[in-house]
Amino acid sequence: MTFFKKYYAWLSGFFVFLLYLLTLAPTVLQIDSGELAAVQAKWGVAHPSGYPLFALLGFLFIKIALPFSAIFKANLLSAVWCSLAVVFFVKSAVLMLERSGFPENWPLGRDYPQKRKKKIGKNGIKPEITMGFPKKGPVAFAAVTAGLILAFSRTFWFQSTSVEVYSLHVFLLCLLIFFLLKAYFAEKNDHEKFPLAPWLVVAVCLALGFANHITFLLIIPGLAFLFFIKEKKIKEAVRKVLLMLAVFFPIVAGFYLLLPLRASQYPMINWGNVTNLKRFIQHVTGRQYNVWMFSSFESAHKNFSYFLKKLPEEFAVVGLLIALGGSYIMYKRFKRMFYFSMITLVVTVFYSINFDILDIDAYFLLAYISLAFFAAFGAAGLIRYFLKRKMNIRVIGIIILIPVVVQFAVNFKYVDQSNNFAFHDYTKAVLQSTEENSIIFSYQWDLFVSQSYYFQFVENFRSDIAIIDKELLRRSWYYDQVRAQHADVLTGIEKDVERFLVELAPFEEGGEFNPEQLDFYFKKVMAGLISENYGKREFYIGPEIIFDDMNRGEFVLPDGFTVVPHLFLYKVIRAGEGYIPAPLPDFDIRMPKQKSSYIQYMERMIVTVLLNRAAYELQYSNRDRAKAFVQKAARDFPRFDIHPQLRELLN
Repeated sequence: MTFFKKYYAWLSGFFVFLLYLLTLAPTVLQIDSGELAAVQAKWGVAHPSGYPLFALLGFLFIKIALPFSAIFKANLLSAVWCSLAVVFFVKSAVLMLERSGFPENWPLGRDYPQKRKKKIGKNGIKPEITMGFPKKGPVAFAAVTAGLILAFSRTFWFQSTSVEVYSLHVFLLCLLIFFLLKAYFAEKNDHEKFPLAPWLVVAVCLALGFANHITFLLIIPGLAFLFFIKEKKIKEAVRKVLLMLAVFFPIVAGFYLLLPLRASQYPMINWGNVTNLKRFIQHVTGRQYNVWMFSSFESAHKNFSYFLKKLPEEFAVVGLLIALGGSYIMYKRFKRMFYFSMITLVVTVFYSINFDILDIDAYFLLAYISLAFFAAFGAAGLIRYFLKRKMNIRVIGIIILIPVVVQFAVNFKYVDQSNNFAFHDYTKAVLQSTEENSIIFSYQWDLFVSQSYYFQFVENFRSDIAIIDKELLRRSWYYDQVRAQHADVLTGIEKDVERFLVELAPFEEGGEFNPEQLDFYFKKVMAGLISENYGKREFYIGPEIIFDDMNRGEFVLPDGFTVVPHLFLYKVIRAGEGYIPAPLPDFDIRMPKQKSSYIQYMERMIVTVLLNRAAYELQYSNRDRAKAFVQKAARDFPRFDIHPQLRELLN
């Protein structure tokens, strides 16, 4: 009991970590998973804003001699960060509850009938030992309950399943909040020798947060609110702010200067090639994402509706109800903490809904942390209610934990990635389907391009293949990376590349540019990639380019070329070449039961190419081969419709 009272926060974090292991992804997942794992394993430069702290800590962790693959270590580290976030969230919730005045108002001590137990001492006397709640017990239990509600909320939990910058982000947020509360609640005589010490610790935590993710700025309004309430003397407050900034800026600058340092060493992943000041500033500030910020009222309305719709799912309704009730209790009992939490929640939601991207969920994480603080007061209110009615302590514990168990059970199936091998299998199958030294031209970043970074650069799997990302080809720095990895791919089109980069320069600098000229030379570069490499390397194009970009006229094949469906991709050939063979569909992709939008998109891409290949085989009267492709589509992806003419092959 004494051990639990002392280490309840750490024990709760360890308990959460053990449960996180049940849902941990064994390999790469969707979106940035492969790229970020490769960045950590090889200490490269990640996509904007670079995430230097994330890259460095991941690199050091992967170097630890554990009997796991690099990707599993990277995923495991995410579970560690999220578990540590729960530890410091619980500690923060305890600080809030203790200072709220709740403990003094709860029916403890003589007012509560305590259970007594006889125990024989060394001298044979049987002293009476009280077994009731210790004074801190209800506070700790309420905080742990809220910590579990946060830990098993859907988006927070998902960050623990695979490598992502947001796992470290939530840990640093909770760490900062803990030390912010310590500084806010500190008495004058707590730090007589160095009264500024608590705020300097806050400055260090803030700097570490910014060294990982620039959205750490969302905590600043709430931080400023507590700081200026605490530091009422303006002159003294300004002095402390200046000293905090003197600590903050060197730490942030030190970490971000690692980016040009690593870029100058030409790592395998060198996003942005931030070797000059212009590129460095653009990369760190995430300038390329500005186009999606505050884009339209319709976008903000759509994202806000999405946030409200997803909110009950995040906490499986029961956790949200506790949080809503707790918000009222916090307002009545501790208005300043209520305002701090509300400021943080509102600022986070306002910023996030104005960022028009598909994977918006992680941007709401700070709002969910704020709601979890409300849940701490909601759980405390329930405990107080039951204690007043002299209910058995164990019964109270069971009742309070029921919402947590419900939330865990409901969200488990949505979060569980322990058997998700789809992106691993798909990426390897795509790479294996092509000949040696082939070129793959695609922008399926979320499905296999990002994932290939890990397999090619870390596991050295099919590193002979040059994967050219069509959308990254619009960026000047990307040509440096292509040259570093596959220098011969750009041979013969260097003049077109130079002309394109000249037209691109004013666009990247935010000046006046000619969109027609820019588009003209970009198409020339893409066409040149095909014509100049044809005969030297087999050239494959992703189905998304064939279905979308070619239909919109954004991509045009060079004269005299056409494409044929292969297995997962489309192969570029000379027009009139005749029948082009392709491997039979004997691949095996282990699809998870829970079909995310990314899995559904992957399945649609695979089925479409399989059926198009079957139709191609029929053109050359290869019924048996056509049947093999149709059978694969029907067997592995039964929810998709098959054209009646092709379905006849199954009879």
